[in-house]
Amino acid sequence: METESNLLDQEIAEILRTVVDGAPETLLVVNPSKDTIEELIGVATEYEGDLPTIRLLAQEGTLKDVMEDFIVASNAADLIDEGALSLRTTDEVPSNSLIVTDEVVIALVTADDKVGGLTADDDEFVAEAYDSYTAQWEETSDFSLRTPAISRVRDTLGEEISADAQQDFDEVLSSMETARGDGDGLDEVTISLLVAAKNEALLYDISKWGEDVGIASKATFSRTKTKLEDMGLIGTEKVPIDVGRPRLRLKLANEDLQNAETDQLAGVAQSMLN
Repeated sequence: METESNLLDQEIAEILRTVVDGAPETLLVVNPSKDTIEELIGVATEYEGDLPTIRLLAQEGTLKDVMEDFIVASNAADLIDEGALSLRTTDEVPSNSLIVTDEVVIALVTADDKVGGLTADDDEFVAEAYDSYTAQWEETSDFSLRTPAISRVRDTLGEEISADAQQDFDEVLSSMETARGDGDGLDEVTISLLVAAKNEALLYDISKWGEDVGIASKATFSRTKTKLEDMGLIGTEKVPIDVGRPRLRLKLANEDLQNAETDQLAGVAQSMLN
């Protein structure tokens, strides 16, 4: 096994970009760490050329944890919709994280804060590894990703609420590293409600949109609205309608939020919720 051209002391994203730049037809990523999955989704989302068919085979618990982040999951859903990414789970995984194409096998080795890509490009070894992991892939089960694709979220938000709301949603997400809702970034329902309040949209409209697009149920939107209202982040005013109970218009209730630039909205809200 030849180990020339090792990709030592590089960021995971650099190693992944190097492999994708090699234009393989299929890229198998086996037993990736949480960081590797996040970086892979990021690299694939931002890549401007033709992507290979990316097959990601991971432990179910690892995938579930990573996909709790709305930013990662919604971008992954976009890639799946485009046919560029498939996610599958297995309990039978090697101890190493591997990147496998029909031309190279790379073992990702992490030591402290450094990553090494140990490369093997011996034809016979690579062919055996590629065939072996392809066979393993075909025997595994699809991972069910319930998060909607970010492009669909953006498009429908612009159509159902407003173009300004879509732009604000984009800016808020771009300002965040994660959107997990566990104290490490706001969750997607909170973000949606804050954007709706900034644009003085109706609770009925934003919660119906959120349920229709697959973000969360109307009940979840209602509970989160109550929490944000109780904590003084947003307020409501009644808007009469022709038939039925008045609808509630959302507004930002806190002066710091009202005065914040859109790209600061998440940070200000996070500090208040903490």
